[in-house]
Amino acid sequence: MTRVRSFAPVGDGNATRLILGSMPGAASLRAGQYYAHPRNLFWRILGELLGMDPGLPYADRVGVLSSAGIALWDVLESCTRVGSLDAAIDKDSVAPNDFATFFARHPRVRRVYFNGTTAEQCYRRRVLPLLPADPRVYERLPSTSPAHAALSFEEKLAAWRVVTNGAARERLTDSRLRRR
Repeated sequence: MTRVRSFAPVGDGNATRLILGSMPGAASLRAGQYYAHPRNLFWRILGELLGMDPGLPYADRVGVLSSAGIALWDVLESCTRVGSLDAAIDKDSVAPNDFATFFARHPRVRRVYFNGTTAEQCYRRRVLPLLPADPRVYERLPSTSPAHAALSFEEKLAAWRVVTNGAARERLTDSRLRRR
């Protein structure tokens, strides 16, 4: 098995939301970009939610996410895996990313969205027990991976709308607090 390593997080200190995958797939690792597999629906879904052309250059797509207050990262810093599937991750080999440092650098993150079950399970088992009392809201969303074909694009898009709907609720709450 090959040991693979994730990328640095994408997003700035103003992020209010964080989307977490498990580990970049082989196509993403080769490209050095999150969600680079052409059949992965991540950029198409986020494009729809943010009014962004998913065909923009990668740096521009990442810039749109950042401007929208969305950070992007993976739960795992490294693991051994054959191929790209989460099911192929050797569970004994996983090393989580440093979320204590991440949240210290991104103090406004209040909502964390998992791109699929593996990301959520790894986070809950390997990260959450290491964090102090955590006020964040966590939600698992259907995986955008082409391997998760149980849902249509439209069904996945409907579930992922919470990422931008949650931001609207946060802005409303923040504006109400400022008026007092």
